[in-house]
Amino acid sequence: MSFYKIIVINPGSTSTKVAVTLNTKLLFLKNIKHSLEEISQFRKIADQYEFRKKIILDELEDADINISKVNAVIGRGGLLKPIEGGVYRVNEAMIRDIHNPMGEHVSNLGGIIAYEIAAMIGKDIPAFISDPTCMDELEDVARISGLPEIPRLSFLHALNQKATARRFAKENGKHYEEMNLIVVHMGGGITVGAHKNGRIIDTNNGLNGDGPFSPERAGGLPSGQLVELCYSEKYTKTEVLHKLKGGGGMIAHLGTTDLIEVEDRIEKGDKKAELIYEAMVYQTAKLIGGMSTVLKGKVEGIILTGGIAFSEKFTTMLIERINHLGPIVIYPGEDEMLALAMNCFMALKGELDVKEYI
Repeated sequence: MSFYKIIVINPGSTSTKVAVTLNTKLLFLKNIKHSLEEISQFRKIADQYEFRKKIILDELEDADINISKVNAVIGRGGLLKPIEGGVYRVNEAMIRDIHNPMGEHVSNLGGIIAYEIAAMIGKDIPAFISDPTCMDELEDVARISGLPEIPRLSFLHALNQKATARRFAKENGKHYEEMNLIVVHMGGGITVGAHKNGRIIDTNNGLNGDGPFSPERAGGLPSGQLVELCYSEKYTKTEVLHKLKGGGGMIAHLGTTDLIEVEDRIEKGDKKAELIYEAMVYQTAKLIGGMSTVLKGKVEGIILTGGIAFSEKFTTMLIERINHLGPIVIYPGEDEMLALAMNCFMALKGELDVKEYI
């Protein structure tokens, strides 16, 4: 059996996670916190990469990890051009697009930091990303909206969706590439993917404007009323965008993104909190039902994952609405570091093809 030492990098808005694995066994993990003062000195997210790279290298050195023994580096992928899922080698074309991304998002840093560290180790050390947020495997029919100027876009929790789908398939003695699954990632945003034969053929744009509302996203809105809001002169473009992502959903209705707090309020008799909570379950269930029609009712498994999947109350209410659609399993939380390490390990072994970004 071959053994590979892998560095895994996952940048967050106020933290950077770095891990070292031997194949998929965790050897080292550090969640490095960044203060607002540290982050605010940079005009663009892409400008942070030298700062974060140095901190990662310092942490690895302090842990007596010899990076010259590393076989590969993998980072979380960001908002590049739409690409199909899989493991991608970080190349010059990707670095160019990281500096000129489709949108500002901290995940854009994963590829460039991985690339820089791999280059330091040696010319034969590959740098990868895997299943980035911009992953697009939609069937053509799923792209069509009622306006040709506004096609439907694929932005989802691709890394965790693919990882949990592969886990479910393995636990059931099957290959992910031969199954029909619905994966429901429920966190700050909620995305529901219809997985068919290893591809996510339909999903909602969970980034800023489709599907159910969530703790901090507005989800799909009545379009005419949204247009009226935009032209009401009450809000700037930036303020409206914040209502869609960051300031919408549960926080707009209840002033919090904390699901546990809302559940406590419900227990104390808060009827508004109860209604909003039920509406979030209701909208999530509707989208899951819609995705079952995408798969023509042939659903071999429905996977509930993400932070909200820890809530017994939420999952119980959701299952009551969807249990007729197919077998349901709950994989609470998300382990992006393990998912990245697993994908890198499979690529190094040749079990996953390494793709070239163009």
